[in-house]
Amino acid sequence: MLSLRPLQNPNPTSKTHSAARTASKTARTSSNLPLFSNPNNLQRSITAHKYLSRVSGAQISSLSAEMREIGPGVDESEAQSLVVVSFYKFADFPDHADLRKPLKDLCEEERVSGGIILAPEGINGSICGTCQSVEKVLGFIQSDSRLNGLRQIESPVSPEEDAIHHGHTSSSPLGTGEDAPFRWDHVRIKLKKEIVSLGMPTVSPIERVGKYVSPKDWNALITDPDTVVIDVRNMYEIRCGKFKGATDPCTTAFREFPTSVDNMFHTEKSNGGKSEPEVAGLKDSTKDHSEDPEQKMLPRVAMYCTGGIRCEKASSFLLSKGFKEVYHLEGGILKYLEEIPEEDSLWEGECFVFDKRVSVEHGLVQGSFKLCYGCKQPVTDADMEAPEWEDGVSCPFCFSTKSEEEKERARARQRQFQSWGVIGGPHKGRKPVRSNDNDQGKVSQLSKSI
Repeated sequence: MLSLRPLQNPNPTSKTHSAARTASKTARTSSNLPLFSNPNNLQRSITAHKYLSRVSGAQISSLSAEMREIGPGVDESEAQSLVVVSFYKFADFPDHADLRKPLKDLCEEERVSGGIILAPEGINGSICGTCQSVEKVLGFIQSDSRLNGLRQIESPVSPEEDAIHHGHTSSSPLGTGEDAPFRWDHVRIKLKKEIVSLGMPTVSPIERVGKYVSPKDWNALITDPDTVVIDVRNMYEIRCGKFKGATDPCTTAFREFPTSVDNMFHTEKSNGGKSEPEVAGLKDSTKDHSEDPEQKMLPRVAMYCTGGIRCEKASSFLLSKGFKEVYHLEGGILKYLEEIPEEDSLWEGECFVFDKRVSVEHGLVQGSFKLCYGCKQPVTDADMEAPEWEDGVSCPFCFSTKSEEEKERARARQRQFQSWGVIGGPHKGRKPVRSNDNDQGKVSQLSKSI
């Protein structure tokens, strides 16, 4: 049973982080919403129903039984609270394209926003919506037995973001969208070759991955002097924060990780073409391998990333290279920040996230980083005081890489946002409004996200 737990009173300001975390913990125990709390809404999606009809009869029977068990005791205010859920599942999914339309139809019907990737190797996504709506979408995805058991991380949303998402704000002429974690009316579902791009088809987490380590056991593992800790994320993410003593692979994209591993670890070819890697000076405690031939084998490796998905592929890659002891943080940094108290934490800084919160801290409350919309990289208040900073155009990290033509296009885009509160003009991102004409039932549709 899924348990989406809304945060009742988080506040992203630094002075009230402690109170926000307390509120978060209280709220996390107060709501246990069932799947498909209002099955009529799901049944109204004809396309979704057609997709469900292709799933095994046992799966449909199980879902139907669960819907019948739903009780009337769900608090409506909690059900309408906003949550952000990141999820993924590696699976053999050759007909992944068939899921795109029914899933998109359901997300649009339930006003669930975000981004989802479908590929032959599974599903990967991050969505935002009310508790009930998100549960319906996740339940629908898992109605396919191959995608059942999604690995998921849920994050709270502040009341301010909640208000923006629902359109109850005067900060924008349109009263919605651009400042929320995701636009309220927009979900992107893309078909790709991989749900996380490594560019190595032979690396398959479906076949084998490293050993999962729970957040409560993580500290003991990474403080062991014989453990090499590797941050699998990119440089701009690591700039926001990392675990104490972790190695930065200095990548700008996940596809660079294999090359980074080759640079970090020297590989000697042994008989039979197998690899016997040895450490390239990553730890001062690394022993002299000349004393013991067995020590030429790579020591224990512990890896982590934002939510865990990149570590699945990275660990599978290391195992294919001959690494013997490969561990990765279960649920990623987000799960660690959710479960481990700040006073016991080895995390330093904030965690970059791929939505408009930009970064989160312990308790998953919103952090202090902002986003440069010129390069989509995180920036600090100090970065925004630099001469290279121009709101919506450039920052110290991208100023020298952009041509004047690119900067001028960015300025035009920024003027649109300042004038209308949304990029693209006055009609983009607006909710449908009913006309006051005498034509009963006539609806004026100002825009429709595709």
